[in-house]
Amino acid sequence: MAGLVKTEAVVLRSIRYGEADRILHLYTPHRGRLGAIAKGVRRARSRFGGRLEPFFRLHIELHEGRGELLTVTGAHTLDGHPRLRGDARALDAAARACDAVGRLFETAEPHPAVFNLLCRALALLDEQAGRAGPGGRSVPAKASALAFRLKLLLAAGLAPQLGGCASCGEREHLIGFSGAAGGVVCGACETGSFPFAQEAHRFMAAALAQPLNEAPDASGSALGQVERAISATLEHHAHVRLMPAVGPLG
Repeated sequence: MAGLVKTEAVVLRSIRYGEADRILHLYTPHRGRLGAIAKGVRRARSRFGGRLEPFFRLHIELHEGRGELLTVTGAHTLDGHPRLRGDARALDAAARACDAVGRLFETAEPHPAVFNLLCRALALLDEQAGRAGPGGRSVPAKASALAFRLKLLLAAGLAPQLGGCASCGEREHLIGFSGAAGGVVCGACETGSFPFAQEAHRFMAAALAQPLNEAPDASGSALGQVERAISATLEHHAHVRLMPAVGPLG
């Protein structure tokens, strides 16, 4: 039904369209992912200025007509994350976080917890970029990126089984991870799994339990196993493939 929609939103992606417009991918707390068109936004005198760029948190007004795309009629910046925008590593991490949300939660189904998690992740990236000195590391380690993805799995109802073997329930000798089974597996059920160290197991359990700003750390090999476990879970149960958690800048 046509009408005015007022909502908070994070701009996941902004795509040039036509001579002066942009297509926006937005994530909102109560309408999930939305597509919108911002008409004339690329003109020098656009009333929207630069506030419809990726990673902006906005209070946005949209007109909902009969088409798939809503039309942006107003926007007020709640957080533009200015420090993040001056740091290439932080920008890359923000893009990967927004891409993960857009791919895993691609419908209009509301997930307020996912919206809040994304806002927190972007705010942390902005804070850390602001604290970094010249040449300093300004983005979270791979551990933080994986902790964020684990919390997305939890919100999607895909959190891996970690308390016991996902196949038989055995609580001892958990030596592998199976995406098909949905979690860790014991020695008797390891067929089709890959090796999963205790350190990787501990990281996943802690990352799911602790706030995002208290993400645990782990060795590179353990984090590699965690990323593989997340990928296997998503590909098998959600048919979603994400970009690597960190890029070459990370």
